[in-house]
Amino acid sequence: MKECKEVATPTATNCLMGVDEVGQQVDSTKYRGLIDSLLYLTASRLHIQFSVCLCAMFQSNPNESHFKVAKRILKYLKGTTNVGFWYPSASNIILSGFSDSNYARCKLDRKSTNGRCHLLGSCLISWNSKKQACVAFSIAGAGYILFGHACAQII
Repeated sequence: MKECKEVATPTATNCLMGVDEVGQQVDSTKYRGLIDSLLYLTASRLHIQFSVCLCAMFQSNPNESHFKVAKRILKYLKGTTNVGFWYPSASNIILSGFSDSNYARCKLDRKSTNGRCHLLGSCLISWNSKKQACVAFSIAGAGYILFGHACAQII
């Protein structure tokens, strides 16, 4: 992986992992070791937590497609070794928030995944990405659930 090509995101936007994936089985010990190392790394690199937890769901029976997604996280980490947060001193302290959700993205339980971030001026102060606790029956429903969570975080 030292000579691998870097990628811009830890998970591809078209990545739909499921238990019914076709492909060759991989060594589960090797896969678990990789996932354990990535889980340890999430303590300092919180932005990979969603992708790592997505891969961790398939530790009992991994196959090539799951291993490929886990290796993509390593490719992302290789390209972000110098990335960090910078909080400049400025007089612009406007609180703003952004949120987005995808409707029924998870193939296993059809729940939506949502994400949000909050900025104070140009500084990131809070972010979150998780699967919704309930199933939304429409795109608007998924958005309303996310909006409620985002407003609660700001308050």
